[in-house]
Amino acid sequence: MRTIERPPFEFTGDWSGQSVATAIHNGHDVRPEMAAELVLPEDDRLREEDPHTDELGALIPARVIVNRSRFEVDLNRSREEAVYRTAEEAWGLEVVRNPPLDESIVAGSLEVYDAFYAELARHLDRVAERGPFVVFDVHSYNHRRDGADAAEAPPEENPEVNVGTGSLDRDRFGAVVDVFIESLSTTGTSSGPLDVRENVRFRGRQLAAWTHARYPDRAVVLALEFKKTFMDEWTGRADRARIDELARALASTIPSLEMALREVAIS
Repeated sequence: MRTIERPPFEFTGDWSGQSVATAIHNGHDVRPEMAAELVLPEDDRLREEDPHTDELGALIPARVIVNRSRFEVDLNRSREEAVYRTAEEAWGLEVVRNPPLDESIVAGSLEVYDAFYAELARHLDRVAERGPFVVFDVHSYNHRRDGADAAEAPPEENPEVNVGTGSLDRDRFGAVVDVFIESLSTTGTSSGPLDVRENVRFRGRQLAAWTHARYPDRAVVLALEFKKTFMDEWTGRADRARIDELARALASTIPSLEMALREVAIS
């Protein structure tokens, strides 16, 4: 099991523009006292994390990369729900040795949660001062949950990219979302155009809701769930070529988004 010491999160890149990528479920690290309590097999834990989402957003100028596992602290849940104390809070998975977790361990995880959102506020406050901005809230999802040799989940219900906009003010920013979906959908890849649809499986959670609440007239958070076609979700083996072309496809949407954001700022 990978324990630390890497920083729990990193804010990196060029923050002078209006485009930010986050990878808040990318991490696999856990601090030693939490590692001692975890009983979930490491392969199962990795399957429920979002590895390589930092790479999917690597070409976005400003980036936020979380190194801590969601099984230590889930930054995409409310503070009250951010630490999985019981199986019921983790999709039925037996995560910890003797649930519920000791509150001293929970407190250590919440320190990371509070520090993350304080740092995010410091960075985004400066971005918001300049005008509307977009956050690519990059995640990934499993589509072969029935087993390594089982059929994939039906594509009708599982787009290549699910765009979650559940907390977005669509009256104000709907045109920006539409531009993004059109731009990404028409980007060519080695397997053809991407199937990009809105709110089919996921609508976005805490990071999007927090950002939209703090910057209601500025923030466009696109909670992006990439189907794990860029890796084998059972072995963890990555398809580097696919990751690279998805990263290029995502970055290619920025010029169209910048134009759409300028139109919102003028209106």
